[in-house]
Amino acid sequence: MRVVFMGTPDFSVPALEALHARHDVVAVYAQPPRPSGRGQKPRPGPVAARAEALGIPVRTPVSLRPAEAVAELAAFRPDVAVVAAYGLILPQAALDVPARGCLNIHASLLPRWRGAAPIQRAIMAGDAETGVCIMRMEAGLDTGPVLLRRPTPIGPRDTAGGLHDRLASIGAEAVIAALDGLDRLGAEPQPAAGITYAAKIDKAEARVDWARPAVEVDRLIRGLAPFPGAWTEVGGERVKLLLSELAEGMGAPGEVLDGLTVACGDGAVRVLGVQRAGRGAMDVATFLRGSPVAPGTRLG
Repeated sequence: MRVVFMGTPDFSVPALEALHARHDVVAVYAQPPRPSGRGQKPRPGPVAARAEALGIPVRTPVSLRPAEAVAELAAFRPDVAVVAAYGLILPQAALDVPARGCLNIHASLLPRWRGAAPIQRAIMAGDAETGVCIMRMEAGLDTGPVLLRRPTPIGPRDTAGGLHDRLASIGAEAVIAALDGLDRLGAEPQPAAGITYAAKIDKAEARVDWARPAVEVDRLIRGLAPFPGAWTEVGGERVKLLLSELAEGMGAPGEVLDGLTVACGDGAVRVLGVQRAGRGAMDVATFLRGSPVAPGTRLG
């Protein structure tokens, strides 16, 4: 099929590569280049960069609402458009262009976690599983009928980063399966019950409140790792917490019990990975060799 692919971040790259290997990807749409690096020069995002390396035409409109943008899309004569974390809203005029419709790769089991941050929210909420849905797109926010689902469990050590990579791979397989079965797959309307919205992560959420139960603190740390990263102050220094697990122990909220096991409002969390400002990620043993933290220290 003639495919127009629309995506921007790392999550979307495996799907682009899978489609390129099996179909005729006639164009890639991505968000415009953004300033990056020390010189703050505009650089293409991961999808645009990979498309250029594959020799696929790239378009980066700031909007698909103008008539000329819709006309340019139509000029590619796509059979289908595949959308994966594109970041721009497709108006109805653009949705109507592909002869066989627009499919979206969404990283949740819809209707749970419609919206911007489904991977992080699933971990933070303590969901036992998540997955990928391939959905026929409508004008609403992630409201379209689902062609197929690919569930995956969320383990006690899963972070947003690790789950992101797993779901990206699942999404690539799933969209190929959806296109292979496009003539026979039924589109299942999403149920009205169970709808939740995965709001964009607010920076104010990232500071750890040690008065919360340990299970919630652990989910926050793993759900925000590696970006933006849950954080706390250790000896006045802001430190990101990148991996954790539930632990035994009691104490005042924020009190270090041993190593970097920290008491919470109920129970305790053992921090396993951290990142200091301007440094790379490191395990806790490495961190403590350079910055010992005495038992009884209060984190804040």
